Amino acid sequence: MENLDADKVILGGTPVDLMDPGPALELILARAGRTGLPPLGVASVNLDHLHHFGAGGRWEGTLHADPASTVDWLYLLDGAPLVSQSQRLTGHRWPRLAGSDLASPLLDRAEQLGLRVGFLGGSPENQQILIRKIAVEHPRLQVAGMWSPDREELASARDSERIAADIAAAGTQILYVGLGKPRQELWIDHYAALTGAAVLLAFGAALDFLAGRVHRAPQWASDHGLEWGYRLALEPKRLASRYLIDGPPAYLKLRTASCTVPHPRLESVPSAAPAPRTPGRFTGPDGAADAAVVVVTYNSAHGVGPLLESLREETADLTLRVLVADNSSTDGTLAKVRSAHPDVIAFATGGNLGYSGGINAAMRRAGDTATVVVLNPDVTVERGSLKTMMHRLHSSRAGAVVPRLLDESGTTSPSLYREPSLANAVGDALVGRRFPNRPGWLAGTDYNPESYAHPHTVHWATGAALMVRRSLADALAWDESYFLYSEEVDFFRGLRTMGETVWYEPAAVMIHAGAGSGTSPQLNALLAVNRVRYFRKYHSSAYAKVFHGAVVLSEALRCWKPDRRGVLRTVLDEGSWTALPVATRDPDTAFFPAGSVIVPAHNEASVIARTLAPLAPLAAAGQIEVIVVCNGCADDTAAIARRFEGVTVLEIGRPSKSAALNAGDAAATKWPRLYLDADVQISPRAVRDVLTALGTGGPLAVRPAVQFDLQDAHPLIHSYYRTRLRLPSARNRLWAGGVYGLSEQGRKRFKEFPNLTADDLFVDRLFEPAEKGVLDVDPVVIRPPRTPRDQLAVLHRVYRGNAEQNGDAGQHSTARQTFGEVLRSVRGPLSAVHAAVYLGFAVAGRQGAAGSGTWERDDSSRAPAREGTAG
Repeated sequence: MENLDADKVILGGTPVDLMDPGPALELILARAGRTGLPPLGVASVNLDHLHHFGAGGRWEGTLHADPASTVDWLYLLDGAPLVSQSQRLTGHRWPRLAGSDLASPLLDRAEQLGLRVGFLGGSPENQQILIRKIAVEHPRLQVAGMWSPDREELASARDSERIAADIAAAGTQILYVGLGKPRQELWIDHYAALTGAAVLLAFGAALDFLAGRVHRAPQWASDHGLEWGYRLALEPKRLASRYLIDGPPAYLKLRTASCTVPHPRLESVPSAAPAPRTPGRFTGPDGAADAAVVVVTYNSAHGVGPLLESLREETADLTLRVLVADNSSTDGTLAKVRSAHPDVIAFATGGNLGYSGGINAAMRRAGDTATVVVLNPDVTVERGSLKTMMHRLHSSRAGAVVPRLLDESGTTSPSLYREPSLANAVGDALVGRRFPNRPGWLAGTDYNPESYAHPHTVHWATGAALMVRRSLADALAWDESYFLYSEEVDFFRGLRTMGETVWYEPAAVMIHAGAGSGTSPQLNALLAVNRVRYFRKYHSSAYAKVFHGAVVLSEALRCWKPDRRGVLRTVLDEGSWTALPVATRDPDTAFFPAGSVIVPAHNEASVIARTLAPLAPLAAAGQIEVIVVCNGCADDTAAIARRFEGVTVLEIGRPSKSAALNAGDAAATKWPRLYLDADVQISPRAVRDVLTALGTGGPLAVRPAVQFDLQDAHPLIHSYYRTRLRLPSARNRLWAGGVYGLSEQGRKRFKEFPNLTADDLFVDRLFEPAEKGVLDVDPVVIRPPRTPRDQLAVLHRVYRGNAEQNGDAGQHSTARQTFGEVLRSVRGPLSAVHAAVYLGFAVAGRQGAAGSGTWERDDSSRAPAREGTAG
């Protein structure tokens, strides 16, 4: 986008361009006369704008933070409170530039310059008055046309496109858009490019001012910041809510979410090579795919077929790997899918694991894909929707995207929700679905039709259909303790905690039959109870008790309904909650051995949430013990780790990994023990298999296999790890995996972890080959350095650690052995190139190993924006 020549501040969470009237007017007119540039949208930023588009507003980030926008926005300072706040921030008093102040001067200049002007919005009566007034006051003004659509037309994409085409056909250069906030800004952002207009002015009431139907406040009222009171007195019915209800919270945003900022810098989105298309069929478990589609079924034999057929149509655009995780269906779902769709990866989960358990089971088979799509089996996908969602995912740098859901009659379903709170729980309890236009803080569900007409960020949405980046899906396991209901609320909260956004994309449409899991008083009781469980997970005991009371109130007011019979009794009697549906496993998968996981962490705020997410549910259930030892942390590592229920967090002042390992050992109470680096991802299944292998009579020390996540890494990094994966020593030793486990007997081989750089090498050398091993189980995921420079820094540390122990223990260097393995890994010209790269890194790494003795840290693989981690 073009860099608009203006100072900028953030007021209440939205940008504002600080300009004097003359330059602002000239900029708008200059853009009106130019072609070949994106259309310029001009918005007046006042408290009403902050209410809609500022921090915490429904449309937060929709305009200024959406790289997918095709509009350059100029945000003008409007309103006495914003003028005062901008002066506090900059030390300079900037003039107020309300749309109503600029509307008339712009008409004068447009008349002089011969620019064609159009008007969108306002009633037909007001437009007739305006036409007559223009004929008298601006006789030479070229009026392209006037359009007065109703709300239904503006909410319709087809009608809006028709209106935009009419505006374009009229040759409009400047378009006054008076549809009211936020509709006018949203309409401009979506349809501006179709109108052909170079400048679109979101000036709201300016049309009424131009027509003379609404009079400006006296100058003394404007000078003293009292214009709002004058307008409220004139139109109390229309403006009372804006000024008296929405105004005070917006003013609070203004005072608490404002700052000075440089011009925003747009970063390019890295593009991966597209996977080869396989139109008409799904790809198998091997190779790359554009998306892995996860479908969890339970007695879904009749519904899953239409979904799979609709997905097959999407393979014309994307390579899809489709996984069906069946939760012990008794209606032949699994056999039907395997018979009718042999290219679907369909498998039994080993029990009825619930929705979360099924998703987690499918994720372990997702393979090489950068995107994951989760769909209910009773959803069908309209053609092109997955491609549209993927475009939104990349263009808006979203963490996840959800589509518009229609019911079987074609009506948009209310599928967007606000984060549960006491206020919206009480509002829902008292009025339910009535009064859908009540304030958002009193409604958990977003019923506003405007919200379903435009793309924007949301708190959470129904889990029936969503697309999420693979790195985030791996980092954030679905909480299996919910079984059904509230699991998606928890998942979306996890994404937001990681600093990610969730976007709603109305252009992606899916049909949701609904009630895919059935409905009954027992399931409704589970829904109510899980709302309480979710609230208890993230809020204080006292606050959660009040929320529990709001749920009780809701059920008491609806207990007469047949499908709510017994729900109130269940919600009141916590002892009965254990009788509600829970995940059940087949006997061969139900057992989970005891053990401890010790995670040393030094300033790992950017990755610790990703590591703990799959472990925390096990810790919360008491199946394993998870201990995070923050050693010398100066960031939020400890605070983030404490958010996970069941995780024990220790803090020691010294930044020493060996001291952290020893402190964790001292606090741990269970055997065997797993020592896990804070930036390594491990699945619950791998934890189970490692702890099981270390049981009585098994090996003394093991680790799981390793999978290197090389997405976005430099080509030389790819080359280095291609060779490394071929080396027997790298595959069969305990070191370089970021994780290893010890049985109680194995841990007795040494008193405490010595102060050495390479603890895994130290442990590896304590055991004979027959006493240790690398398990062929779910691999842990390691993100190596992204750049050669960072890779060398890590190698300096590794080789220095090797040298420490070679010298202390009289061990010989393994360089000769490694060199021989590298030579034997060569199978052709390409592998020879990879081997040469590996040896080049090895030589350079050894040469710089002496270093300063500091711990060289790789931050390239810990970037929060790319990884989707907290902090």
